[in-house]
Amino acid sequence: MASRDPLPFDPIMRAAELWDERIGPARTMAAVTSVMRVQQILLSAVDGALRPHGLTFARYEALVLLTFARSGRLPMRVMGERLQLHPTSVTNIVDRLQADGLARRVPHPTDRRATLVEITPTGSALREQATASVMAIDFGLAGLSPDEETQLTTLLGQVRRAAGDFT
Repeated sequence: MASRDPLPFDPIMRAAELWDERIGPARTMAAVTSVMRVQQILLSAVDGALRPHGLTFARYEALVLLTFARSGRLPMRVMGERLQLHPTSVTNIVDRLQADGLARRVPHPTDRRATLVEITPTGSALREQATASVMAIDFGLAGLSPDEETQLTTLLGQVRRAAGDFT
């Protein structure tokens, strides 16, 4: 996964030591810097797994979300809420999915102001293939036990809740 040889030391821990010496307590800086680095690692791994399928993570997430919908379709507004994206971003994602035949816009049956996005059979098949690819690499999350993965999800959820991501 790394495109270079690993360093013989942990640069974040070394920065934390220097931070402690020269600036002050480094615990929070080290935690945040570690999360940011892990995000880079995970994005690189997932992007690499999705690239052969012609998908970005955002487009993949949209296909998964549509798969979760009982009817295989959702209003664009709901997609934005669930994906936690600005409406413009949702529009761009849906535009790309529609251009590739993976989803289509359909009129809402009871609200003429709303548009539904529906996954196509091609989109369902591609989502299934892409899911196999990201699962084969454990979404890039290596080095943790199942219990540690659960603990990590819980801890990050606490940060997300404190930031107002959900109640």
